[in-house]
Amino acid sequence: MSNEKLRSEALAYHAKPQPGKIKIVPTKPYATQRDLGLAYSPGVAEPCLEIFKNKDDVYKYTAKGNLVAVITNGTAVLGLGDIGPEASKPVMEGKSLLFKIFADIDSIDIELDTKDVDKFIETVKIMAPTFGGINLEDIKAPEAFEIERRLKEELDIPVMHDDQHGTAIISAAALLNALEITKKKIEEVRIVISGAGAAAVSCTKLYKAFGASAKNIVMLDSKGVIRSDRENLSVEKQEFATDRKIDTLEEAMVDADVFIGLSIADVVNPEMLLAMAKDPIVFAMANPDPEIAYDLAVSTRKDIIMATGRSDHPNQVNNVLGFPFIFRGALDVRATKINEEMKMAAVKALADLTREAVPEQVNIAYGQTRLTFGKDYIIPKPFDPRLISSIPPAVAKAAMDSGVAKMPILDWDKYKEELLLRSGNDNKVVRMMYERAKASPKKIVYAEADHLDVLKAAQIAFDEGIAIPILLGNREIILELKKEIEFDADITIIDSHTEESENIRNQYAEKFWNNRKRSGITLYGAKSKMRERNYFGAMMVLEGDADGMISGYSRAYPTVVKPIFEVIGKAANVKKVATVNILTTERGPVFLADTAINIDPTAEELADIAQMTANVATTFGFDPVMALLSYSNFGSSTHSDATKVREAVEILHTKKPDLLVDGDIQADFALNPELLQSKFPFSKLAGKKVNTLIFPNLSSANITYKLMKELYKSESIGPIMMGLSKSVHILQLGASVNEIVNMTAVAVIDAQEREKRKKAKLNIN
Repeated sequence: MSNEKLRSEALAYHAKPQPGKIKIVPTKPYATQRDLGLAYSPGVAEPCLEIFKNKDDVYKYTAKGNLVAVITNGTAVLGLGDIGPEASKPVMEGKSLLFKIFADIDSIDIELDTKDVDKFIETVKIMAPTFGGINLEDIKAPEAFEIERRLKEELDIPVMHDDQHGTAIISAAALLNALEITKKKIEEVRIVISGAGAAAVSCTKLYKAFGASAKNIVMLDSKGVIRSDRENLSVEKQEFATDRKIDTLEEAMVDADVFIGLSIADVVNPEMLLAMAKDPIVFAMANPDPEIAYDLAVSTRKDIIMATGRSDHPNQVNNVLGFPFIFRGALDVRATKINEEMKMAAVKALADLTREAVPEQVNIAYGQTRLTFGKDYIIPKPFDPRLISSIPPAVAKAAMDSGVAKMPILDWDKYKEELLLRSGNDNKVVRMMYERAKASPKKIVYAEADHLDVLKAAQIAFDEGIAIPILLGNREIILELKKEIEFDADITIIDSHTEESENIRNQYAEKFWNNRKRSGITLYGAKSKMRERNYFGAMMVLEGDADGMISGYSRAYPTVVKPIFEVIGKAANVKKVATVNILTTERGPVFLADTAINIDPTAEELADIAQMTANVATTFGFDPVMALLSYSNFGSSTHSDATKVREAVEILHTKKPDLLVDGDIQADFALNPELLQSKFPFSKLAGKKVNTLIFPNLSSANITYKLMKELYKSESIGPIMMGLSKSVHILQLGASVNEIVNMTAVAVIDAQEREKRKKAKLNIN
């Protein structure tokens, strides 16, 4: 993506459909006069009086206990420097967004218009009663050190400057694991730190807390090696001044075991790497460009363990692995501070988590056969669902053990369950889909590329590395639209109506006719159909000229389905093609089927649809917990509409005994584990969190998913085609750009899975 394109898209993202990235929503009913009377006057007086009697009751009656302030003065923003409080606000809103989606913490960004340390501290202290925690952000050194130190001393809520401690915590975990792999001891390794800002100082202090020896550490700033004989060193730099008579990074790197980069791009060259000790550990964390490029580093030293701050290489040192979960643990025990013990506990939990077997969900998200602890996996991935159940408990326990917790946790199993429930309210499934698609992008035909929204989606898929688009449609219109949206990439465009497509059109027609000549299709008719984009595009996929296809944006579903069925057809052993939609909800992703094709399936067909849907859920890394829905519960009705659902469940219990499925069951019982447990404790679903719903007919499925989508603004992925012999997926009429991009990722993943199965079959044979 060009810089200008990135600029325009970033500005549009922040400006539309409404400015900013966060908003406040009510958590209590407010529909009636009674509700409003409880929310405000006169009812609100009662919690006010209770808090007046006992100040700690503010946590009981208000949102304080789950509210963090992200506070800055805009003096050291990302790589932008001192840009002021207003210009820093998009970054702070972004931090608030990350708090919410990773740890379900509500956050408000506050930008202070002052560079005066005393004013800054006094202002934060005055507003502190509002918040359960304070996240300081993007404040320049050395002021950042004093601001954090004094606020930690003077406030009784957790305070952390993430620029200092976030990178320190994540990189320390990675360092412990890298040392484990290389069988080196932290007490003995020689460490070079490039950079002397807030992050570098905090990193080095934390490494020392884990045993790194001061005599083995060399720190450099913009003037070179920080030596003990240098004049005018700050207090922070004095702690790390070396007695060694060296001046340059090149000298410091000789025989060094570890390089920690928190400075600027390209300060390390291959010669410096070659001068390092055996099995060097190099964390080049300058963003966006590291101190030495990843590819250059790993090609220079085969024995290197390399980490960067970038997501496009292994071992990303990403602060999002730390701050949401550290604050989560601190808030949940009502800690009065975030101390060294809590930070060290987070380090150990991250390091230990990396050494555990990685869930298939994470392997799938990153397109890996199996992520295992080793040189290319020394730190967990940001999408690892175990982070929220691993880091907060470790932090909370450390707070309790060190005496700073005011509300200790008594039931750890229950606490971990509560944490896992918190992790279901974001769009992880979409992010994981994109990451997986990017691992091995496939050629996807966009059959309606001469429509602006479809072309925009193709552009995003290309820019994100999700897919390799093939644009099908009117060439002149496509070229004009490409110019309009600055889609400059050299992308294949095919107009199936033109003379230049005649040869391939005739080849496809001949093959289509051979396949369908006993179904009433003439060769002339086949040639005519190949002028239609859905027939032509489907033949591209059938013949292997493309890996998948997306269509349906501008035409009614039945119109698009017909050519797909005629060209592609069902996969072997599939009786009925069906569809599933994935809805992202507050409880996590929910799979709903069949939402688009089978009007009134039989019991046997429902069982088949359920099995295919379970396979889709598994493909996306989720263990299906499946309810077959009805208006009845476990035989309460003998009507045929209910009995067919019951029969489908009996088929599944017999054929697929390991599948967690039950029914017939009403939707409210299926989605309420406690209600189901109390009324029907014998059910396989009792006490379980259902994530897959199979509907008795098309009407109920289609109406339900569209109601949920519109009423709750749930993101919909689908309808995903199940049972076709190739990766072809049909959009809902007028799908949004985001929905088309999501379906592109689905088509790519579908093609990846088919390729994987084909290779496995060849290996078996």
